Amino acid sequence: MRAGPSTAYPVVVGLPSRAALSVHGCTTNTSWCDVSWGRERGWVSANYVQVVYRGVPTVVAPVIAPAVGITVVSFNETYWNTYYFGRPWYGQWNAYYRRGAHSPRGGAVAGCNDRGCGGAAISPGHVAFGHCTDGTCSGTSMNRGPLGHVRVRHGSLSRD
Repeated sequence: MRAGPSTAYPVVVGLPSRAALSVHGCTTNTSWCDVSWGRERGWVSANYVQVVYRGVPTVVAPVIAPAVGITVVSFNETYWNTYYFGRPWYGQWNAYYRRGAHSPRGGAVAGCNDRGCGGAAISPGHVAFGHCTDGTCSGTSMNRGPLGHVRVRHGSLSRD
């Protein structure tokens, strides 16, 4: 279990195999989940988190998370201050946060209704947005590299 949604964050506690976790939510891309184990709170890669879906233990994935009621949660300094005060690395928020996959000036938003879904994520050097039309989810992502080069990616996925 990590103190943030990346391996760049310090370890909060080593979890035993098959530990029973409470899942509070996952990141927008469902790669990390905010979990509790006993009195500990932190982040675990979604690849290691299983939920029961249709009666079968299943790894959390972007399609599975909303189907089992897992919401999107964010990680920020308030979270850090709430759960890690007194830890040896508590005063190092800026060092860890900047090394992680997040930006202090970035943000993400997503929403769904009966007509589909959409979302946007913005951080320095990265912009992404998506929408859903006629059952097909589409998205565009633009990344600006350290030398100013821009990479744009487009994609779509049909919903069942």
